[in-house]
Amino acid sequence: MNKKMKIYEMRANILKAMAHPSRLMMIDAMSKGGEVCVCDLVDLVGSDQSTVSKHLGILKQAGLVEDRKEGQKSFYRLTRPCVMDFFGCIERVMQENLKEQQKVLAER
Repeated sequence: MNKKMKIYEMRANILKAMAHPSRLMMIDAMSKGGEVCVCDLVDLVGSDQSTVSKHLGILKQAGLVEDRKEGQKSFYRLTRPCVMDFFGCIERVMQENLKEQQKVLAER
């Protein structure tokens, strides 16, 4: 595999790690509150702790979050807050798509 393809593969792996609504919610929560306890993420997402931990493991493997233990509790924080810039870009695409959809519906 050439170097350029490897870079695209690495990008795809990061995007895959983010490509779940629960993981996006967790990223968003960490962007606002700094460190977040897994227990709070369980409440936020509405899934059991093992599912949330699995999601966090995927984000950690992608290099997007890191953890810290304090007694029995685990805390996570974003390592790359710049992913929030990506969220803004996605929302602009969503807005443009909505405009196009509304335009098509208005023409009917």
